[in-house]
Amino acid sequence: MTVVAGGAAAAFALYSRAAWPWVGLGFVALAPWLVALDRVATLRGAFAAGLVMAVAFELAVFGWFALAITDYTGAPALVHLAVLALASPALQPQFMTAALARSFVRRNGGGSLAVVLVTAATYVATEAVAPKLFGDTLGYPLYGSVWLRQGADVTGVPGLTFVIVLVNACVAAAVQAYRRRGVREAILPVGVAVAVVGVLASYGAWRCHMLARRPSGAGITVGLVQADLDHYDRMAADIGRFETVRLILDQHVERSAPALARDDLALLVWPETVYPTTFGKPKSDDGAAFDREIVDFVARAGVPLIFGAYDTDGEAEFNAAFFLTPDAGGAHPLAIYRKTRLFPLTERVPAFLDSAWLRRAMPWLGTWRAGEGAKVVPMTVGARTVAASSRQTIHVVPLICYDVLDPELARAAVRAGADVIVTLSNDSWFAVGPGPQLHMLGAAFRSIETRRPQLRATNTGISAVIDATGTVTASAGVDARATLIETIVPERDVTTMVVRFGEWINAVAALWAASILVANRIQRRNRGIS
Repeated sequence: MTVVAGGAAAAFALYSRAAWPWVGLGFVALAPWLVALDRVATLRGAFAAGLVMAVAFELAVFGWFALAITDYTGAPALVHLAVLALASPALQPQFMTAALARSFVRRNGGGSLAVVLVTAATYVATEAVAPKLFGDTLGYPLYGSVWLRQGADVTGVPGLTFVIVLVNACVAAAVQAYRRRGVREAILPVGVAVAVVGVLASYGAWRCHMLARRPSGAGITVGLVQADLDHYDRMAADIGRFETVRLILDQHVERSAPALARDDLALLVWPETVYPTTFGKPKSDDGAAFDREIVDFVARAGVPLIFGAYDTDGEAEFNAAFFLTPDAGGAHPLAIYRKTRLFPLTERVPAFLDSAWLRRAMPWLGTWRAGEGAKVVPMTVGARTVAASSRQTIHVVPLICYDVLDPELARAAVRAGADVIVTLSNDSWFAVGPGPQLHMLGAAFRSIETRRPQLRATNTGISAVIDATGTVTASAGVDARATLIETIVPERDVTTMVVRFGEWINAVAALWAASILVANRIQRRNRGIS
């Protein structure tokens, strides 16, 4: 139990930090658990060890989520912690499947290489069929190393997770070999671990070098606003809905001023649901006046604006991103993107669960409808001092909050021609803990996987400008008020293996795991082991 808790605590540190010392810890954090697991004599015991690790990991890494839900719903934190613990087998099943596969191969006389490979392959294959609530995986901590994280453009983040688990399994094998026969026997697994990390780092160094050598196109100057305003519903209850919208718009207009003072500004971005009502289809005279105010602001600014609001089809409402341009006064949006991935319960309730009694019991349940998938929006942008004929067209893929944790949305958009990612998010509901950092990591990996720069605007942080290597070139921290101004270069030509083929490593891992298990069973029968 101590080993399991220690491993979970180490994983929590990995998720909370992004620096080299913690990256190094990631390669050994699971090894104590794997060594302890190998002392278990039965498959039932292995399953129990995996279950305990799943619960400890979930509570250590995501205990903050219980506090966030408490802040959102008002229910006691202990209730949500209990729910997390009970849901751990479904949220972290990879610990149980990896423990069972590892124990099965060892009990059937499998060699060290088979044990190492089946552990990593089963772990990754399980995560592929049981995706995580926050897209979380052990590969995330490798973001702390510029070189090691670049491998995500080949395999996606699951490939980095495979490396992490594989190296941990090698370290566990080295510890056990050293205990049995001394240093000489430990050299091979240590050498394999070093070689794997070395290959990954070498690829990352080469990839960064090649990206830096590429001729760059014309850059565009962008502005992102983070006003540090949150809990709009509570604000409306305190000061009224009209005054809430008035305050939000005034703050964002004010915070936009430093960016608009730049003659070379080409694009302005505000966060998700920054306009907390329907845009273009007002529900009241006040709503119509606010709509005109936003349109007039864009016309005066002379630059396009991307911002979050609600959209409606007359029956349902959608969480949406609106693209306004100063052309023709900006009276009609250039495009509207409706959020595709809605967060369970708080944004969308599955039809088979939705009922009047459930909504009476949980009035905070969401009512939005999901959009139809990735969308690429062509936009003509350029400095206001540049003639219209000299401006360039960029192809933007908008992602709203939870969308960014679905890698396939970004990949599909890049295959359709996207050269810039724009992410709008409202992360204030995270309340406390490393939630904003975890969300930011997921977003950064979308830029690495697709090699597209990203503009990430949030209401309370972390807002950022991210380049094609995943490097944050400008950022605003949690609970900060800031206006980010940065120049980005849209990327039109670079493609990656993961964009072309998706997360192919998942299928390979499943095939490896199945092959090792079947071969191990056949060998056992051939040896006549009962």
